[in-house]
Amino acid sequence: MIEIKKNNFFLNEEVNTSLKNIIKNKSFANGYIFYGAEGVGKKQTALQFIKEIFKQSSTSENVEERITNNNHPDFLIIEPDSLLATKSSGGADLEKTMKSGSEIIKIAQIRNIKTFLSQKSINSEKKIVLIIDAHLLNEAASNCLLKTLEEPSNGIFILITSKLNLLLDTIISRCQIVRFHSFSRKQIKSILTEYLDTSKLNTHTKLKFEDLINSANGSPSQLLKNIEIWNDYSDEILSKLDSPIKKSLEILEISKSISEKLEISQQICLVNLIQTIWWRKTKNIGLVKKLERLKYLLRKNIQPRLAWEMTFLKIAMENI
Repeated sequence: MIEIKKNNFFLNEEVNTSLKNIIKNKSFANGYIFYGAEGVGKKQTALQFIKEIFKQSSTSENVEERITNNNHPDFLIIEPDSLLATKSSGGADLEKTMKSGSEIIKIAQIRNIKTFLSQKSINSEKKIVLIIDAHLLNEAASNCLLKTLEEPSNGIFILITSKLNLLLDTIISRCQIVRFHSFSRKQIKSILTEYLDTSKLNTHTKLKFEDLINSANGSPSQLLKNIEIWNDYSDEILSKLDSPIKKSLEILEISKSISEKLEISQQICLVNLIQTIWWRKTKNIGLVKKLERLKYLLRKNIQPRLAWEMTFLKIAMENI
């Protein structure tokens, strides 16, 4: 594991200042949409925002701990159900689940919000509902949420999403959008050097810090994932991924290792890293396109091992 010297680097200063002013003036909207790319601190900021709201109206000393542990009586968090729980339903729900990945938010979960809001607040003036990955609401859940938003209540809704275009326009119009921008290269570099204990990194490998920064795409979360994946792999395998692989046997061995040791999300992170390193060395657009195709197949979870093998073999055939 990579040791983190400080844990507040996800907080966006511009957004944080805006939210502090809202709390100070008690000018709360009925709903907020925290929108931005994956891994730029939306959830962390939302939880901190919620903690500060509750601390304003509560004398309890353990507010932060209760929010972190999700056992505050006036706080409800809604997260997507897994694909396994959705497969039996079939139809449009399953189709949307397959398109988005492996999870979806169903109407039963949104109905729980109505029950939650109908109950009197216990420890605070407001009740707060946090919906993670709100773009995974299915059609019925979206319509149910819209009706809930339209009904007057003492609740505050915070919807987190990286795909604003998948939310109903009518839901968007009833919420205040809080935009999270990707971090600049300078900020990502600062995180790498100031917040992380780089002495724990596998620095004797051929990986360059610039590759880590570039492959993060402005996301601190992506940076951490890339470091963890790269740091956990053996030097023998990493040395083979340092440039396009030529030997068929090595391709088969590495493809097997990657598909067996890494989850799909980790494999996609690894592709991003490989893409960054190989582009730096080859400047070959065809290679980049093949790796983009590999990421597409991995997201669809279509025979990951075979996808790695075919991609590496096609690249090897071009003798890049």
